[in-house]
Amino acid sequence: MAIDENRTFRPINIALLTVSDTRGPDEDTSGDILAKRIAAKGHNLAARAIEKDDADAIVALLGKWIADPGIDAVVSTGGTGLTGRDVTPEALDRIKDKDIPGFGELFRWISYQTIGTSTVQSRALAVLAGGTYIFALPGSNGAVKDGWDRILDEQLDSRNRPCNFVELMPRLNER
Repeated sequence: MAIDENRTFRPINIALLTVSDTRGPDEDTSGDILAKRIAAKGHNLAARAIEKDDADAIVALLGKWIADPGIDAVVSTGGTGLTGRDVTPEALDRIKDKDIPGFGELFRWISYQTIGTSTVQSRALAVLAGGTYIFALPGSNGAVKDGWDRILDEQLDSRNRPCNFVELMPRLNER
């Protein structure tokens, strides 16, 4: 695992979704953390929204972003817990073409190192929908830092070796 400095960095267009019934733009600290990390890495923040914990509304917004050729990936924060209002995984089930199970598994392994067995309450996941990557992280600041810093930072870098998500993008819609 290493960044190959002989390769050219290829920025991608990332949409950022915060799923929350209680956060507005002024309280969206986890979204702010992700927005800063996306920009610092050199990627483009293509869109940003806050959506209530409502599966139909999440599916509608993600459907627009999936159909937009100017969006390569979506990173969401929130709605991945176990309460009745946490519906992000259920929304993604309705639009996905493929699961990316290793993402959630790796996220929980990383999270275990900081929060111990409480990580079993996380339903962090990733899917592929219409050629767009969607990564769903929990809503806490620590979780988005772990998810970005320890997984997405590398996997969304076209220079990462031995492989990365970016190099697969031209082939995601092959049949």
